[in-house]
Amino acid sequence: MKEIKILNTVTEYNNLVGQETLHPLVSVVDFSKVEPFCNFRRQNGIYTIFLKELKCGNMTYGCNNYDYEEGSLIFVAPGQVYGIEGNNEKQKAKGYALLFHPDLIRGTSLGQHIKEYTFFSYEINEALHLSTRERAIINDCIEKIQYELEHAIDTHSKTLIVSYIELFLNYCKRFYERQFITRNHVNKDVLARFEKVLNEYFLSELTIESGLPSVRYCADKLFISPNYLGDLLKKETGKSAQEHIQLKLIDVAKEKIFEHGKSISEIAYELGFKHPQHFTRMFKKQVGMSPLEYRSLN
Repeated sequence: MKEIKILNTVTEYNNLVGQETLHPLVSVVDFSKVEPFCNFRRQNGIYTIFLKELKCGNMTYGCNNYDYEEGSLIFVAPGQVYGIEGNNEKQKAKGYALLFHPDLIRGTSLGQHIKEYTFFSYEINEALHLSTRERAIINDCIEKIQYELEHAIDTHSKTLIVSYIELFLNYCKRFYERQFITRNHVNKDVLARFEKVLNEYFLSELTIESGLPSVRYCADKLFISPNYLGDLLKKETGKSAQEHIQLKLIDVAKEKIFEHGKSISEIAYELGFKHPQHFTRMFKKQVGMSPLEYRSLN
């Protein structure tokens, strides 16, 4: 396995690709001006966004391959490991990278809301695939940032650069929502598999051994990230992944309530609750009555 190279600053990244550092906290890299490179594995301490315009090897992110094609964007959060697979032959890339250090956005509106751009945590299999018009918009944002970097740094530089990055990310949020819609058939398949994962979990002994299924458990079974699963479900159904898990729990609980001879406490333990009162509280919140009231009513 390739050694992981750690890059904690924008300057370190620029030095690696042979680019002049115009600003210590933000950079735009034009890969057409970068010398050919071999495959690698890196961990950055900075936010990194790649716009790919030419096939240059499969991107890996964590331990998985990324769905990363020509004309697509990939978002890497600080601390994530990524790399390019290959046969150790040098390859010429084409496209851009936008890099910015967390310190750039501290104390700004973007810094306060950066966690809302959940696509920085889409760990596997979902790059943002751009249409021609969308790519033109993204390129325009990159050009504006580059213009500010080439302009002499003044009191307006940081405000303008951060504003353009925020605009860039807001467009990406819109384009991801479009992608959820245009990939509706793929989303329906994920929803069906998600339902199957929940059914199999509640039919097994896992609830007794491990408690209720977590969003991460379900996402891992579907080979997608928890954030991507949550965003997809919210877009398709209006409910979060956690809400879906709770609804499935209630459906299973309603069936168990009518199993002969079982107490509410036994049902709660079978469903993974350590304390029966927690089960009763959740059931009443979702159904409007306690498990005992539901049993009596029906």
